[in-house]
Amino acid sequence: MANQSDSDTQITNQPKQSDTPAVRVVVVNYNAGPHLKRCMESLTQQSYSSFETVVIDNASTDDSLENALPDDPRFKLIQLDENIGFAAANNLGAQNSPATWLATLNPDAVAEPNWLEALLDATRRYPDVAMFGSTQIDAMNPNKLDGSGDAYFAFGLAWRGNYGHPLSDLPEEGETFSPCAAAAFYKTTVFHAAGGFDERFFCYLEDVDLAFRLRLKGERCIQVKDAVVRHVGSAISIPKSDFVRFHSARNNLWLFVKNMPGVLFWLLLPGHILLQVMWLMWAALRGHFGPVWRGFLAGFEALPAIWHERKTKPKLIRINIIRLLTAMTFSPIKLLKKENVTIKNTSFLRK
Repeated sequence: MANQSDSDTQITNQPKQSDTPAVRVVVVNYNAGPHLKRCMESLTQQSYSSFETVVIDNASTDDSLENALPDDPRFKLIQLDENIGFAAANNLGAQNSPATWLATLNPDAVAEPNWLEALLDATRRYPDVAMFGSTQIDAMNPNKLDGSGDAYFAFGLAWRGNYGHPLSDLPEEGETFSPCAAAAFYKTTVFHAAGGFDERFFCYLEDVDLAFRLRLKGERCIQVKDAVVRHVGSAISIPKSDFVRFHSARNNLWLFVKNMPGVLFWLLLPGHILLQVMWLMWAALRGHFGPVWRGFLAGFEALPAIWHERKTKPKLIRINIIRLLTAMTFSPIKLLKKENVTIKNTSFLRK
């Protein structure tokens, strides 16, 4: 539960129209250590100044909050008494936002000074687009990518595109399946109309789930090459930990069953089952069968409720199956190499 503080009250009050920021940046902190302060400093240096920042602290036990927030009225803090997860904390930070745009930024990411400006410039080039992704560069190795949008394998597996690739592999601006929530940009009204992130996911793949749901409503995502953040990555959760493996296995299962529409679900289901079996075999060979298996079991346990949602939610009338399939990949090679190639023919989306 959130502590009722002055900062909590401030963000729920609608500001005067003249003072309404164009962007709300939500930063979810959990034991981010000194990274949080560097993240906050990068926001104070933005070339675009009409924004507010809400930091949601998920009951951190380290000293990451100490002197982290600048003495700036645009920055506000909500401290929680328990860790409610990345998805729920972002939803909390987005509540009652008067801003047109919502940005999510990881506490271990440092935004380049023109990050917000580049994203807002993209919204003017693509006025009918509601999702935008950022270029993520490895903060420890400036010649290496941390990600360039999230990709989705049609048989049911998502990954951060071009993770670990050389910077030279950075694709040009274009359409990608989903933005990575480490540095994403959403139209606020669209985010709320979709219900925000699915809080059952807790963390991992909640961003791809949201993008999938928005795509089923006819929305698209543009990966903005010039919107750059430098991301430490896994500074909060240990990379390749059992925690990551559990949530990845569980959430990938939910992602496919929740969202793959109509006839595509049944056509792709055999391939999805085979992919999960191969994942378990690979996990066993690598010595981490346990957390992956527990993730699958937790995913299966919730499937009746998710399947009920599929059957009872309103029919989607804006989906274009060909457009959806084009945004996915069917290439096992791209999956194995963690590649992501943007769709460059986006002239029809431009103003």
